[in-house]
Amino acid sequence: MSSSIANLDSADLQESRPAEVGRSNKGRRKILAISSRGGHWIQLLRLRPAFEGSDVVFVTTEPEYRSMVDGARFRVITEATRNEKLRMLTMLLQIFWIVLRERPTSVVTTGAAPGYFAVRLGKLLGAKTLWIDSIANAEELSLSGRLASKHADVTLTQWSHLAAPGIVGHCGAVI
Repeated sequence: MSSSIANLDSADLQESRPAEVGRSNKGRRKILAISSRGGHWIQLLRLRPAFEGSDVVFVTTEPEYRSMVDGARFRVITEATRNEKLRMLTMLLQIFWIVLRERPTSVVTTGAAPGYFAVRLGKLLGAKTLWIDSIANAEELSLSGRLASKHADVTLTQWSHLAAPGIVGHCGAVI
C-alpha cells in the first residue's frame, strides 16, 4: 500500500494553496501524520516511506512513541474515547491548535478520533486529506471512518470487500 499512498500523495493529494502556505522552509510538502495509539500508530508508521521528501509532523496520544520517529517533529495530544466528552473537547482543541500552527498541505491518518478531527480541521484550512481505515475493521468501516469518509478527499479501506466505488477505495493493506 505504501507505493499506492505515494501515488495518491503525488496525484490526488496535490496541494491547492499558494506555495508559501503549508510549506517547510525547504519548500517541501508538509504532511500532518496523525493517529491514535496502538495499531493505528503502527499502521501509520508503515506509511513512512511514502512521506520521504516531505516535511512530516507526527501526532499521537502516546508520548513514549517519540522514539519511533527520531528526527521528525512530534506532538502529543490527549487520549479520549467517545464516552469522555471533556477529554474529546480537549483533544479537538489541541488538534485545532496544531493544524493552525503547522498549516499542513496534507493530512494522513489511520484513525481513530484524532484522525477524524484532523481531517475535518485540515479541510477547513485547505489541506488535502487521506483517511486509511484500520485493518482491524474487517466487517465494516470504523465509526470514525464512516464519519471521515464524508469529509476526506480520499478514504481507503484495507479490505477489498469494504470498498465502495466513489466513496471508499482499496489499494491494498498496510500490514
